[in-house]
Amino acid sequence: MEKEKLFEKLKEKHPQTILGSADRFGALEIQVDRNAIADVVRTLRDDAELAFNVLVDLVSIDYSAYPGWTGERFGLAYLFKSLTLGHRAQLKVAVPEGEPVVPTLSGLYANSDWLEREAYDQMGIRFTRHPNLKRILNHHEFVGHPLRKDYPITKRQWLSANESLMDEMEVRLKEKGYE
Repeated sequence: MEKEKLFEKLKEKHPQTILGSADRFGALEIQVDRNAIADVVRTLRDDAELAFNVLVDLVSIDYSAYPGWTGERFGLAYLFKSLTLGHRAQLKVAVPEGEPVVPTLSGLYANSDWLEREAYDQMGIRFTRHPNLKRILNHHEFVGHPLRKDYPITKRQWLSANESLMDEMEVRLKEKGYE
């Protein structure tokens, strides 16, 4: 599907929440209202003409060090691909520093569970209704978010006690039939 047609289709279905688009290095980038991201993504996935069946990646961005930047401090870029139709799209949402909260996509794409946990851990962006939003790369006692531009890169933090991962393990075991 042509990029312009894809944008027009989404704009027609979500006129209030599609905020704009851009061609970035040959890829379609669509700006979406952060509170409506799940509805727009559901359309991308479920519409037969779009059929975006893969969430390739979720990238968190701290714009605070960008020269001349006047928008929100944080952003998220969702990268999608349709394996059946071969097209790609990128959705971007602006996330305010005072309320870094975005709806989860974990009910739509299974891999968003871990991708959102990484964005939470590294940048401090929270995802509402996420099934298990906790740190994934840093230990549970870690203070701060290391990918924020204002995090001191020489800061060291020691772990005093290991965190049990049994909450996740028990869910997996029950899914496999173990009690």
